[in-house]
Amino acid sequence: MGRARELIAAVQHTDHDEQLEIIRTIAELLDETQRRGEPVLVAYLLRAAAVARLVTRGAAAEAEPLLDEMLAHTRRHGLSLYRADAHALRGRRLVLAGQEDAALTEIARALAILDDSGTPDMQLPRREWAKMQSSAFIDCWLVLNQLGVYEAAEEVIARAHQAVRETAGPHEITLQLMNRVKMLLGWALRLERVERHSKAANKFETAASMAVAVEAPFAESLFPRRIGVPAVEQVGVLAAALALADPDPSHIERLQRLLTEPGYPHDQVIIAIALGRCLDADGRREEALKVLQATRLNLEEDHSQPSMRLNLARELARLDYLSHSESDKLGPLLEYSTALEMELWSLRESQMATLDTRREHERLSAQHGAISQQALQDPLTGLPNRRALDEHLRTLSASTTAQPLAVALVDLDGFKGVNDEHSHAEGDDVLRVVASTLRDALRGDDIVARYGGDEFIALLPGAPVSAAKQALGRAVNAVSSLPHHLSHGVTLSVGLVSLRPQERADQVLSRADAAMYQAKRGGGNQVATASTIPTDGVSGWAEVDLHADPAPTLEEHP
Repeated sequence: MGRARELIAAVQHTDHDEQLEIIRTIAELLDETQRRGEPVLVAYLLRAAAVARLVTRGAAAEAEPLLDEMLAHTRRHGLSLYRADAHALRGRRLVLAGQEDAALTEIARALAILDDSGTPDMQLPRREWAKMQSSAFIDCWLVLNQLGVYEAAEEVIARAHQAVRETAGPHEITLQLMNRVKMLLGWALRLERVERHSKAANKFETAASMAVAVEAPFAESLFPRRIGVPAVEQVGVLAAALALADPDPSHIERLQRLLTEPGYPHDQVIIAIALGRCLDADGRREEALKVLQATRLNLEEDHSQPSMRLNLARELARLDYLSHSESDKLGPLLEYSTALEMELWSLRESQMATLDTRREHERLSAQHGAISQQALQDPLTGLPNRRALDEHLRTLSASTTAQPLAVALVDLDGFKGVNDEHSHAEGDDVLRVVASTLRDALRGDDIVARYGGDEFIALLPGAPVSAAKQALGRAVNAVSSLPHHLSHGVTLSVGLVSLRPQERADQVLSRADAAMYQAKRGGGNQVATASTIPTDGVSGWAEVDLHADPAPTLEEHP
């Protein structure tokens, strides 16, 4: 996770070849993490892989399957902060694709989840939880900032700061300050377009103050930097903040150098506008126009920040108007463009209302979904309950693609002793640990439900008995290998059968129960398979395999 964090910081400030190399490195980390299967690590690496592609030219489309996987993974494991961040990153992808309205919907979904994320996730240490919450807010902020919805962006970035104020390190503080500088500069340029110059000047001054304040934490951050060199000499938007607050020839050389360095496209727009104003203040208006025109050509294919592109176009028009010998003839056109800007400015209220309405809709939908899920979820383990199991079994038995369907009844060996010798609270902890271990040992589309007491049911669609037996054997070994303070020595007895054509749910579960008792009689801590144990009281032969499963192998069941 630490290595991925370093790579995410680096990928945003390197050239294209190095970005591609970072993408390859993160892909290797993701592959290794998926083999280990730790849910939080997998979610973090999926995020890192998606972010690296979103900031690399020509690679954004490759982020889509990663974000789809991240959403599915976070839903499956109940990682709400990472799920919110997946929606926020999808919003970034949609902005790049020019789908601004759809991007706003994704941010509404992300914020609705974050609105209900006040309680730390038990799967994350508190410090990591706060960092992840802040990251999700910042990814939402990025989209709102790109769309020019600055009032909402300000609220969101304030919440990001609040999330990490107690645990923030130098890198997080630097990131917060830099993001605020970018937002204030974009906001000020937008205010200038509607002739609100006094408010714009105040935001330029605030941004300049923050650019100075970032020096101390920047020196200890993860950003690639030259040791001993001030941040304002290395980060273009910080230099631009000082220049826009007080355009002066003294900034020209620094801005010219920083404009040529790799960075976000919208950062380059801010630097170019700042440089243009300093050149104009030095009486070099033609040079200023050339800088702005060159920047516009360089970013011709970039659509990541529509509002910033308009800022650049407006700055070009303004300087061109001032340098034109017949500027009085252009007066009506300038008045017309100002009137259009006023109209666009008034539309931002509609955009804000749209965001708020969708956010509330998503929040209410989530509440309804949570209530519905509670009716189908075991409150102790978080697994599907018996009612949900009946629905899953009914659906899978009617699906041809789910055949063959393996059905296993899992019972805990020695669980009664835990309750008798310790307490029911300790017993509940053991049930939670075993449920999580059993769930993680199987495939993503396998279903594990709590049947009642210390019994669980596993449904493995598309798995023949031989493959299902291997998978459940890994689960048996995983539970028996748990540290004693977590499991108190309990093991698993598993009865495994395959659903027969036209067989009812009660019949297949009865056969699985009979096989499970055969495993118990064989000493427990094993998987027993049965194919012909009678379920209707008629005498018959039972074909039972009482051998414990072998140790896990690298081979996965289909």
